[in-house]
Amino acid sequence: MASRMFSKGVTSLVLLSSLASPSFAGGLERGGYNIDQLFDTSPFSFQSGVTYVTPQRKLKDVRDTNTSILTGGGNLNSRPDTADDTSNYTIPYIGFKAGFGDAVDCLVDYSEPFGAHTDPGVNWAGANDNIETEIKTRNYGGTCSYRFDVGPGQLRFIGGAFYQEVEGFKERLVSTLPLLLGTGTGVGRLDIDDSGWGWRAGLAYEIPEYAMRASLVYNSRVKYDDLSGTVDLRQVPVVPLYGGLVTPVSGSAEAPDSLELKLQSGIAPDWLAFGSVKWTNWSVLQSVAFCPTNGLPCPAGGLTSLDLLYRDGWTISGGVGHKFNEQWAGAVSLTWDRGTSQGYGAQTDSWTLGLGAAYTPTEHIEWRFAGAVGVLTSGSSGAVTRNGVTYGDDVSYSFDDDLVAALSTSIKIKF
Repeated sequence: MASRMFSKGVTSLVLLSSLASPSFAGGLERGGYNIDQLFDTSPFSFQSGVTYVTPQRKLKDVRDTNTSILTGGGNLNSRPDTADDTSNYTIPYIGFKAGFGDAVDCLVDYSEPFGAHTDPGVNWAGANDNIETEIKTRNYGGTCSYRFDVGPGQLRFIGGAFYQEVEGFKERLVSTLPLLLGTGTGVGRLDIDDSGWGWRAGLAYEIPEYAMRASLVYNSRVKYDDLSGTVDLRQVPVVPLYGGLVTPVSGSAEAPDSLELKLQSGIAPDWLAFGSVKWTNWSVLQSVAFCPTNGLPCPAGGLTSLDLLYRDGWTISGGVGHKFNEQWAGAVSLTWDRGTSQGYGAQTDSWTLGLGAAYTPTEHIEWRFAGAVGVLTSGSSGAVTRNGVTYGDDVSYSFDDDLVAALSTSIKIKF
């Protein structure tokens, strides 16, 4: 009798844990890959949601460390030595899950797993490094599972594929000489886009009576072998050979692979504990060089490059959920994410506290909402050397502990 009460009490919490802590993770992580809807016990379900994140990273003690008027953008140390680095962003999600018989479940979904947007502007001492940078991804996935009885529960094999699109741009101050000569703004711009395929595979074991589930899912890399676009130097005519031109360029990069372990189990009637550990291979993104494709020579290190120099990311999360009555349930979680920067960039460790709730007015409709507040830990950025090449020697800065907040809401229709 106790186990039946327990199972009934935590049913609405099984998928709530993923909403308890919308977070600000390292690298280019945003929503990441999430297939929790695949485990929905309804034969069919449609879910749509959005997360709004407001990171508040503020840079200080900014110093222009390459004051060359050509290679370093000019001496910018008379400009403000502080800047608001990050911009707010949204993360949408749409998914449809269908069950076929007693063994097969499939999920098709749209998400935006990776991205970045920094917008310190032109009026700061580090404009030669960045004025605005934005990267967006769009992910279209299909995932199925097959489950069968093993012992007291069910073993589930998981497999799927996804198609991913990426696009982005970066603007920075290439030279102040055009401003002095009245021939342009001195700002250069890189635009890129590409697409690629990935796949996932995993295992899960479930004991529904106790709301117990353990899953291990691997998501492959996505290779962007034709990351192509343009370098626009029309506002920088003083640059030899490329100045005043829009030059077609190409490069190559990879979206990282990841491995995530998720655990959850009932711990008392109407109570659920959950946790996860995820490794993301952000170290595949170091320096992405872009070379001309129109026959012009490629300078050492590329006509331009996106320098990230990431290390691998680790994310650990844990929490508890409770069902209050037939309509309301809630959850709380704590998440730690290891920063991916290593002396260059502002991706430091973060800690996030999340609160989530689910309201089920009928058996066919579930509305979820969640909030989170976190700390982006302090650090500094400057010149570093990787494989004999120096990066970050154009600007240095530091930053204190900063806040990040997020709100998330979704609606699910089950039938």
